[in-house]
Amino acid sequence: MTERRCVSCWQVKDRNELIKITADNSCGNVVINPDSLTFGRSAYLCYNEACIETAFKKNKLAKHLKTSIPNELKGQLLDELRNN
Repeated sequence: MTERRCVSCWQVKDRNELIKITADNSCGNVVINPDSLTFGRSAYLCYNEACIETAFKKNKLAKHLKTSIPNELKGQLLDELRNN
């Protein structure tokens, strides 16, 4: 069991209970990375809308990943939330 911390609410949860977002080292793209095949700086968010909204409103993802976050990523994360 591997635990990670949500960058929005700071709760520690099992890695499987969180959405992983990675800034890819090779191309600089920010991707939702559930398969862990992309290497780079990663951040985790809870599977709830409040954490996703807070992460974008307070720019927590960009600060943690040390890169700019594309606007469409928020929509992709909300879609990921609805699919789970």
